[in-house]
Amino acid sequence: MTDEHDRILAERVHPPGWVNPTAAPRYNLVVIGAGTAGLVSAAGAAGLGAKVALVERHLMGGDCLNVGCVPSKALLRCARAAADVQRAGEFGVVVPPGARVDFAAVMERMRRLRASISPNDSAERFRGLGVDVFFGEARFAGTDRVVVGDQALFFRKAVIATGGRAARPNIPGLAEAGYLTNETIFTLTTLPRRLAILGAGAIGCELAQAFARFGCQVTVIELFERILPRDDPDAGRLVHEAMRADGVDFRLGSEVAGVRSEKDEKVLTVKQGEITTEVRADAILVAVGRSPNVEGLDLEAAGVAYDPKIGVHVNDCLQTSNRRIYAAGDVCSRYQFTHAADAMARIVVQNALFLGRAKASALTIPQCTYTDPEIAHVGLTEAQAKESGFAIQTFMQELSHVDRAILDGETNGFVKIHVKAGTDRIVGATVVARHAGEMISELTLAMTQKLGLRKLAGVIQPYPTQAEAIKKIADAYNRTRLTPLVKWLFQKWLSWRR
Repeated sequence: MTDEHDRILAERVHPPGWVNPTAAPRYNLVVIGAGTAGLVSAAGAAGLGAKVALVERHLMGGDCLNVGCVPSKALLRCARAAADVQRAGEFGVVVPPGARVDFAAVMERMRRLRASISPNDSAERFRGLGVDVFFGEARFAGTDRVVVGDQALFFRKAVIATGGRAARPNIPGLAEAGYLTNETIFTLTTLPRRLAILGAGAIGCELAQAFARFGCQVTVIELFERILPRDDPDAGRLVHEAMRADGVDFRLGSEVAGVRSEKDEKVLTVKQGEITTEVRADAILVAVGRSPNVEGLDLEAAGVAYDPKIGVHVNDCLQTSNRRIYAAGDVCSRYQFTHAADAMARIVVQNALFLGRAKASALTIPQCTYTDPEIAHVGLTEAQAKESGFAIQTFMQELSHVDRAILDGETNGFVKIHVKAGTDRIVGATVVARHAGEMISELTLAMTQKLGLRKLAGVIQPYPTQAEAIKKIADAYNRTRLTPLVKWLFQKWLSWRR
């Protein structure tokens, strides 16, 4: 469906009457891809006085604006409102019978908000910044030039920021039956009665919970024995319980052996060990990971090494095997987040244009899965520390003992902080809370500025807030410093001072 909001969006991120400029003789920087990494690279370089060309084959704003962060979070907010209505009785609020979700209105709101955000990523804005914006397929025609249409863009430096796309699993019958990905699910205007989701990672879990709250019968099929397998297991268990309470059905340790169509429904054959069952659905969402967009770029002509499954190979300075060319974002990184792409783009501008040696490995990148409750994480997990032989000490505060969480009825969560054994240096943290993404920044700042738990104990948190959990952990660390000897010395001192 295309409505007024989609028309406005398209006019901004891929204007139908756009005429590509005449290429300059040479550019300081040619950027391929106008997602987050590409836009930040182009805007940053142009703002510093560089002559910049930006090439986009489809929609400026990339996945984040068009089919990722922006539309998904708009849906999740509506789903949270629906859940709050269901729980209203717990807070003494009487909801009249018959309250329901208007899915068409939910999607219309998403499209309206997406269009309202789009000016920041628009072609006109970047032309106003002095960037030459080209729409079309870009391919390398040598180690120092990119071809777009019938024009060659010569560069001193270039950055590949073509992002990624939803991985397509090779399941017999899936393509014939038809399926959705994050690139197509936001075009829905009618709520499927039954939705099967392949994959229990962040995207799969976020959308599973949202659609269940909208009233859809959701079944999630995951190969691993637990959801969110990359996250803290304790955090995953809490989210699993919350999603089950919302009505999500899980088939863990399972794989889809095949799909077939029967009349108006899709039938998935699901194998769990020796047991085979069927799941019937009206729609299938595939959320089993991402694949890098490296096809069609003629990277071989530029001498850029890559792997079709992993992406462009880069060193710690984000430089490819061609020293003129850099890469940033999902096309080269395992941190496939908008904020990570932004951070890497800033490294590229510094290194490519000003002979910098900034390193991606120096970045401290937090992440958040926007289920309800959210899971936010930064630094090492307990499993990663154990695998590397890095000794840690862990402090944990459950929200069930935090006043604000009790008052809000949001006690399903915790804050867990890992420090280097024998010190107060924070090396990792996980927060599970309704707004965990807002809480993780304090711990990220502490890590980047090397502020230990002793310093955090001195931070005054407003009362009552859920961030008090961090203060409680810092206080718990300080209590470990009160050894029997120290306590004895204190007692002697205070006895003498009476």
